[in-house]
Amino acid sequence: MVDDDGVVRATANPNDQEMTVSALAGALKRTVEDRFGYVRVRGEISNYRGPHSSGHAYFSLKDDTARIDAVIWKTSFARMKIKPEEGLEVIASGKITTFPGKSAYQIIIESLEPAGVGALMAAVEERRRRFAAEGLFDAARKRPIPFLPGVIGVITSPTGAVIRDILHRIAGRFPRHVVVWPVRVQGDTSAAEVARAVAGFNDLKVAGIPAPHVIIVARGGGSLEDLWSFNDEAIVRAVAASAIPIISAVGHETDWTLIDHVADLRAPTPTGAAELAVPVLLDLMGAIDRLEGRQTAAMLRLLEDRRLSLHGLSRLLPSGGDLLAGPRQRLDLAASRLPGGLRAGTDRRRILLVRIGGRLAAQAPRARVARVAQHLDALAHRMMRAEAGLLGDRQRRLKTAGDRLAAAFAARLRLAREVASARQTRVSGLDARMRLAMAAASQRRTARLASVSQLLTGLGYRSVLARGFVLVRDAAGQTMRSASALAPTDLILLEFADGQARARVIDTDAVEAAADPAVPSSRAPRPKAGPKSSATLVPKATTKLPRTPPSTKQGSLF
Repeated sequence: MVDDDGVVRATANPNDQEMTVSALAGALKRTVEDRFGYVRVRGEISNYRGPHSSGHAYFSLKDDTARIDAVIWKTSFARMKIKPEEGLEVIASGKITTFPGKSAYQIIIESLEPAGVGALMAAVEERRRRFAAEGLFDAARKRPIPFLPGVIGVITSPTGAVIRDILHRIAGRFPRHVVVWPVRVQGDTSAAEVARAVAGFNDLKVAGIPAPHVIIVARGGGSLEDLWSFNDEAIVRAVAASAIPIISAVGHETDWTLIDHVADLRAPTPTGAAELAVPVLLDLMGAIDRLEGRQTAAMLRLLEDRRLSLHGLSRLLPSGGDLLAGPRQRLDLAASRLPGGLRAGTDRRRILLVRIGGRLAAQAPRARVARVAQHLDALAHRMMRAEAGLLGDRQRRLKTAGDRLAAAFAARLRLAREVASARQTRVSGLDARMRLAMAAASQRRTARLASVSQLLTGLGYRSVLARGFVLVRDAAGQTMRSASALAPTDLILLEFADGQARARVIDTDAVEAAADPAVPSSRAPRPKAGPKSSATLVPKATTKLPRTPPSTKQGSLF
């Protein structure tokens, strides 16, 4: 039954008044909200799809063994500095409530704090970097998808809606022969089955079953855990080693797995993969009809243009008599000039023969030998004179070069000695300046360090404790700033300048009443006042703190 406070209480009487489902759901909702009005939950964000069209965000928080639905309302989502991301480990603050429409509980998140990346996302990122370094994701190794494959291989679950969507879309666009390799798309054996299916399609040698020209690996949407098998190394390497182009269609458009990076083409959905695999038959037929019409029209226009051109050219052609008139006249003129040309040609040949005879007499063997002998005598005389002149010239040039080399070597030696002396003087001056500058800088930094140390000692809280003050903390180590925050029997920690002491708060009014017998026992107790007026600190133990310089207990003030 439900009491006045809205809390459900079990009774032993089976004849109590029955409750409606709505009343029971409302009572459970109030009970959960009263008990868990404010909680802080640490978990990994899963199944996050971004803000809903209404502005609210729906996802789940999970750890190794459990998960809870989470909601961020539109107003809280707009105020958040840290937005939720898939796989991000966060600390969510909010309240637990129930959703009667699903008989489920959920957390209404009001703030998010990052706590690190989830284990699954970290594993995926590590594998992605490793496979990318191996070159499995390079665009250069991806193969083009056939424009019109004859056979399409599909690797997916044979009982889900994915295979029906793919078959329906292929049949509606361009009917093709489809070969389905049934596998589990979720679970421990899913990765091994998908990898074997990819390798099996590449090695398909079964009689009567044609090898596919393209393979589609498909699965419906789901959370990161549901799609985890498609991040397995066995699947990635099987797809990379496939000789048949592969289209990846795993999850929805926002879902990304490692198979999407290594596949030759990624489709946003399984239906989109069917659309990428085959064109639309009606569109191809329409395009062919349009091209055929354009070809026919172009041929007709070309024939018409050629006919008009031929007609125009035929009007410009002269008659046969006009064409032969010029060649006939040139033939008559050549015939009249032929006898004179024969006589002139004979005379030219005779004169040329006389000239050649004279040149042959000059080229007789005896004449040529005499001319060669004279030429050799002249060359021998010139060679003897040239040899004597060349030897004297070489001697004079060698002596001049020796004198110049000796002078240049002496000049270079003097210059090198002068440069070395100047550089040694400059180095000595720079060394003296550097020593002076280092000494001055060391003095300035020593003085600044002493000044900062004095200022830090004066501003530290331990100097305040040395003047007789006490720092009060609660049992959790939090600093107590007000006496009203203390309650009787609370354990507190007192820190003095020379050590620490533990104490417990007591109610002085209760102690005085118990110690004074003159006080009537029937007197009504006075209302409790704050620890400022009615609490006494009872020391428990004292701990001697080592004296440490203030510079080691608190950070720099600058």
